[in-house]
Amino acid sequence: GITLAHNCRSEAEVDAVIAFAVTCGATLKKPPQKVFWGGYSGYFADPDGHLWEVAFNPFWPLAVDGRIELP
Repeated sequence: GITLAHNCRSEAEVDAVIAFAVTCGATLKKPPQKVFWGGYSGYFADPDGHLWEVAFNPFWPLAVDGRIELP
């Protein structure tokens, strides 16, 4: 199996994306929380059972189009 990932610009955006997914039928697997590497993330399973990570990584800024900009 694999985990799909969605990167966000803030912790609040992570919360909003996961809340929206749950209202659309996803199953919350791990509530968003601060993680050991300095970011913030949570997990949900979509209605087909695919696991998604939604994360904010303060060390990977996102471009306007959503691409990760590595230093």
